[in-house]
Amino acid sequence: MHFAIKSLTAASLIACALAAHAQKGETVKIAFMDPLSGPFANVGQNQLKSWQFAAEKLSGAKNPAGVTFQVVGFDNKGSPQESLNTLKAAIDQGFRYVTQGNGSGAGLAILDAVAKHNERNPGKEVIYLNYAAVDPAMTNEKCDDWHFRLDADTTMKMEALTTFMKDQPKVKNVYLLNQNYSHGQQVAKYFKEGISRKRPDVKIVGEDLHPIGQVKDFAPYVAKIKQSGADTIVTGNWGADLTLFVKALNDAGLKLPMYTYYSGVTGTPTALAAGGEGEVYVIAYGHANHSGDLGKMAAEFKKKFNDDYYTYATYNGINLLSAAIAKAKSSNPVKVAAAMEGLSVKSFAGEVTMRKNDHQLQQSMFVTKWQKVDAKNPYSVENTGFTFAPIKQMDPYVASTPTSCQMKRPS
Repeated sequence: MHFAIKSLTAASLIACALAAHAQKGETVKIAFMDPLSGPFANVGQNQLKSWQFAAEKLSGAKNPAGVTFQVVGFDNKGSPQESLNTLKAAIDQGFRYVTQGNGSGAGLAILDAVAKHNERNPGKEVIYLNYAAVDPAMTNEKCDDWHFRLDADTTMKMEALTTFMKDQPKVKNVYLLNQNYSHGQQVAKYFKEGISRKRPDVKIVGEDLHPIGQVKDFAPYVAKIKQSGADTIVTGNWGADLTLFVKALNDAGLKLPMYTYYSGVTGTPTALAAGGEGEVYVIAYGHANHSGDLGKMAAEFKKKFNDDYYTYATYNGINLLSAAIAKAKSSNPVKVAAAMEGLSVKSFAGEVTMRKNDHQLQQSMFVTKWQKVDAKNPYSVENTGFTFAPIKQMDPYVASTPTSCQMKRPS
């Protein structure tokens, strides 16, 4: 009897192990769609390499599902219309997972198109992993069962940033400069809301929304900032629109504390370094000086590409997806989407959880400051001799914001 139970237990364990790896050895293909040409090409190229690098590092035995990830780039030129074309091309080629991040306009187009495709094509469902499009609408009024956001949305970043800024007595007169599309508009809106709640004495002395990817010379904007008497700049700009703004500030010799989302993104650190040391802050879910696995990956990426690995959502995204595939015992998007809801995985900064009711990843936030590299913060960003050093870490609950999402589940 005792022997029979032991044999049964062993058989059950083998059966469980086989079931757990039903998808082992499979290749899971992810279509990356972001600008690979045009003014934001340098950012898109870096992020495609980052996805491919994370996929390579975390494939096979390195993930609980035992699957191999393959990431293929599609150039959406940053446009919502082109995104629909690239999405159609990817689906026609058999991709069941898509990822995008640069631009919430393109992100909203993909979210909507994926939802419609899935409704019309049962059995051919697609999951959209959003790694950087931060418009809060995507996990609120426009939330969808097939969309999962790996980045923190604008409300979360601004909740964390204004929590930090309220304790900076030097901040009195703020100038807002942002790109004129959903993300830039939201940065301005939620900054005003957050700071008035926490520091009602802070004045907004000027505000500009400029066309995205079209301004070649920011000197007129810098002149307005100088004239306004601002002591602080807040900007959600990214890519060329931040790099050229920093160059214009350098040319005018205007050194003001600047609070940003994306100063670590390709091209901007080099422009910042040209101006030397300055008070530049970043609010983000990571920083340039992580140790452990992520630190090793960043060092290896630098050695391989002479470029910075800064889109850590690629690391969390692959880990989350493989954990969901292992949990679902399948790479079928319907089963994986269900498994990803409420799922927690270990990240480079504690645990991250994919919130079930709106598919917004809950994670720690960091405020980092631009400074020269030192023994404690040795990573030289874009080989400039400067880095973004973490000065404050906030637990997930600090930046967590409520959601109005009424998730429609597939029938």
